[in-house]
Amino acid sequence: MGKTTGRKKRIVITTAALLAIGGGAAFAYWTGVGTTSTAVTSGSESALTVEVTSLASGVLTPGGPGQSAEITVTNPGKGVQKLNNVVVKVAESDGSPWAAITGCSKDDFSVAATVDNVTQIEGGKHVKGTVTIQMVNGNYNQDACKGVSVPLYVSVN
Repeated sequence: MGKTTGRKKRIVITTAALLAIGGGAAFAYWTGVGTTSTAVTSGSESALTVEVTSLASGVLTPGGPGQSAEITVTNPGKGVQKLNNVVVKVAESDGSPWAAITGCSKDDFSVAATVDNVTQIEGGKHVKGTVTIQMVNGNYNQDACKGVSVPLYVSVN
């Protein structure tokens, strides 16, 4: 009996010690700080595109009514792009000065553009506006402007 009791006592004490050690380990933890960094390359957006429908038929005359056309500014990209302004001027299709005809120049015309009151265009969306051209009434002979095809250049940024 003494051996069995001693053995049982050792088992009970060992089990209690293991539980105490194991139980204490369950509440222990390490503290630490972790960091990470990564870089994502941003892409460049596609340029805004501009489309102008044909001007209304008719002729421009000094001081006469202007002609208007619809303008559409489209963001073909995926992200939002800011529309700062729309500029329209009498110029060649690449924006270079119009090769004026003797006696008729860009100064004989007034041009303007208006676009919906939008400052940002979401990807794949567009905004609409109007381009208007009018012949100014100069205090000089403007016969050289008769029948002239006046090129308009529209740019957005």
